[in-house]
Amino acid sequence: MYTVKTAEGCGQITEQKLERPSSLKKAGSVPERISCCLGAADAHPGPQESAAAARSAPPHGSATAAPDGRAVKRGAAGMGKRRGGRELARGLSKRQRKHLRQFGEQHPVCDRVSGRPEATQICELSDNSDKSSAESDSETEVEQVSVYHKLLATLKASPESESEEEEDESELEEAGESEVELDSEGSQEPKEAVGGEEEQNDVPEQEEEVAAKDPPEQELGQEQAGGVETSCDPNHGAIEEFTDVKHEAAFSLETNFMEEESGDCDADRRESNSSQAFSEDPFKQHMDKELGEKEVEKISTLSKTSSQSKWPRLGQLTFSSSLEKHTALKPDKEFDLKQLYLHKPLESTWPKVNKHFLSSASKSSDSSFTPLQRELFCIMNTYRDLFYPERNALTNGEEIRHAYCLHALNHILKANAQVLSNNAKKRDQKPGADSDDYRDQGLTRPKVLMIVPFRECALRIVHIFISLLEVNEKRKIDVSNKKRFKGEFGSDPDEKPPNLKRPEDYEAVFAGNIDDHFRIGVAILQKSMRLYAPFYSSDIIIASPLGMRTIIGTEGEKKRDFDFLSSIEMLIIDQADIYLMQNWEHVLHLMKHINLLPLDSHGVDFSRVRMPNLNNWSKYYRQTLLFSALQDPQINAIFNKHCFNYMGQVAVRNVPLSGSISHVVVQLPHVFRRIEAENLTSLIDTRFQFFIDKVLPEYRDAIMSHTLIYVPSYFDYVRLRNYFKKEELNFTHICEYTKKASICRARRSFLKGEKQFLLLTERFHFYKRYTIKGIRNLIFYELPTYSHFYSEICNMMKATDSGVDATWTCTVLYSKYDAQKLAAVVGIDRTAQMLQSKKNVHLFVTGENE
Repeated sequence: MYTVKTAEGCGQITEQKLERPSSLKKAGSVPERISCCLGAADAHPGPQESAAAARSAPPHGSATAAPDGRAVKRGAAGMGKRRGGRELARGLSKRQRKHLRQFGEQHPVCDRVSGRPEATQICELSDNSDKSSAESDSETEVEQVSVYHKLLATLKASPESESEEEEDESELEEAGESEVELDSEGSQEPKEAVGGEEEQNDVPEQEEEVAAKDPPEQELGQEQAGGVETSCDPNHGAIEEFTDVKHEAAFSLETNFMEEESGDCDADRRESNSSQAFSEDPFKQHMDKELGEKEVEKISTLSKTSSQSKWPRLGQLTFSSSLEKHTALKPDKEFDLKQLYLHKPLESTWPKVNKHFLSSASKSSDSSFTPLQRELFCIMNTYRDLFYPERNALTNGEEIRHAYCLHALNHILKANAQVLSNNAKKRDQKPGADSDDYRDQGLTRPKVLMIVPFRECALRIVHIFISLLEVNEKRKIDVSNKKRFKGEFGSDPDEKPPNLKRPEDYEAVFAGNIDDHFRIGVAILQKSMRLYAPFYSSDIIIASPLGMRTIIGTEGEKKRDFDFLSSIEMLIIDQADIYLMQNWEHVLHLMKHINLLPLDSHGVDFSRVRMPNLNNWSKYYRQTLLFSALQDPQINAIFNKHCFNYMGQVAVRNVPLSGSISHVVVQLPHVFRRIEAENLTSLIDTRFQFFIDKVLPEYRDAIMSHTLIYVPSYFDYVRLRNYFKKEELNFTHICEYTKKASICRARRSFLKGEKQFLLLTERFHFYKRYTIKGIRNLIFYELPTYSHFYSEICNMMKATDSGVDATWTCTVLYSKYDAQKLAAVVGIDRTAQMLQSKKNVHLFVTGENE
């Protein structure tokens, strides 16, 4: 929407609101409507050309083209003529007369102008929903007075202005009729035009920018991405495309300088110059390192040398590197914030943001980090890859999130400050000077990719970023599109049923908005943040594996894009264990498309691109931070086969001394039966054949009723279900796709003994955590992914009526390839005995006699 302000005879200003019709909603059709106002049919003004185009408006007496092709005559003929109120009302439509009665004035879209050749001004309406500060985000926000109301107040206060406006209105009745038709086709109703800002914000078209042409970088981001800048609204069940294009110039790294970003530009320059001369900053040391071809070949072969070390809080660490000169780190018992080389605002904001974790942690000499955060950040700050498999949503999940958010934001602020500083130096340098000293960018702008499972996680990350950038309450940062972000990524506390009783870890994992299809670009400068930025204008991309898969696409699809992943310098995968319950293929698909050469240049200045990026060596500089709640072979494969950081890798490798079997409270014999398989690929068929030949016949008897079969893999579940149907066994089944009514029938029939077997998938238990009653015999077709699921399923037998304890049984199938899962259930010592023993059957008994 545009407001056209036209100067009149005695300084009076009338306001005209124009909006594109539905056929002109796309970004190439905007100039056609603007030319209608300016009288230039071929004008395509950009954001900086609006004033010049306004100055070139035709003088009165010329004709301008209306949208329907008819000429609107704006001349001085008939000036000085006056018509009475009746004649004026007679020439108006019903809608115009209604507006005249309500406000005492004719609707501004039909206002006539005087014969003075003043220039027409075009200005954009401010949209508070797209750019909001912390103050404007409050729910008790006072509705601002629209520009039209202010003008109306001045009109009522000046009777002379009213009479002159009536005179001007009577002079160009033909032009008024043409504009009435324009209003009925493309603009809002009169009632909407004078409404408050809340009404305007409700119109979805107002969220799109009607400014003129987009910059080339932005156009590439829109056209090629084909939905890169999208937000998935679960309320509508579809993907709504939304791209914040109005703040493109303010957040562009190419057109901004250090002076505009920081008030103390001299200090920043001195700091930048000193750091370039001689710097111990890990960021500069890592990014300025130039690898040789021999070093790259050695890293690509994945031949690594490893060493062991034990740290006080993290425990047993494994340091591995392809370059022999890198040795194991030693934990810093004490370090100052200045030694961490944090960027300017973070030194003062981090202690305030992190203080609520310090109250529960043991007090140490370092007052700004917990012991866990100190050791994690010590590794992160050296730009080594990190794998931490002991993340717990209940205990240390938020501590870890704050630590990697600090590291990511520190990296972004340093990288952007370097670019802005070099922009100023390049601007001041003499023509023809060598510009190789200013290689400070990648092939595309995004530097940090954060993979999180749910929208709630993205919401918390953005809140941490905002807290770290706000120095104090008086100096709030500007966050564009904050209201929209909270609406799409927040959650309503009333949506959750209050009577559901779930374990504490379940409540912690599934808190807030648990939609798993989203992606959002974030652009950050020191004093402002831009949400919903186009990917090619973003510094940080926060997304779920599914959100990335839908935009990366597959080979053969027309709308797919992964060029924005070409220069990712930091990959953070949080809660990796949850992706095993979603779809691990999406994570593998992402890893195959990261740090590849882009298919298009996307308007990059190749004189500013680092040489490793041009050599397609970006993956050797990428730092990967991997956090999980468990150790799993698939997660280990990501860390071992897809991480090529020349700085090396650090993995936490603590072994569980006691397994989750110690948490089983019921008296139950646990029979572990080992499966012998030649290789991992044949294990699936071997397990199925072993089950139907050795295990299932023991439970076919009617005495062995109420048998629950726990199946971790959905493919194994389908195979067993089909076999049970073929053999016409008396069974029922529940999986993550089963409807609620079918779940209730299956649970009821199993409890009453109408069905002998119940097939249950692990993903159903993960997402629902229902208590299955009536279990007397339990079969683990495979060891559970989460070790605590083993004790949870076994303890469900407590819900069965007493008096049948003697018939309870538990059978577990395992192989040598399940060593990590087995150790998490029975402990590392017992696992070694069970895998090395010549016997294939092992018995454990839990619980005590009453």
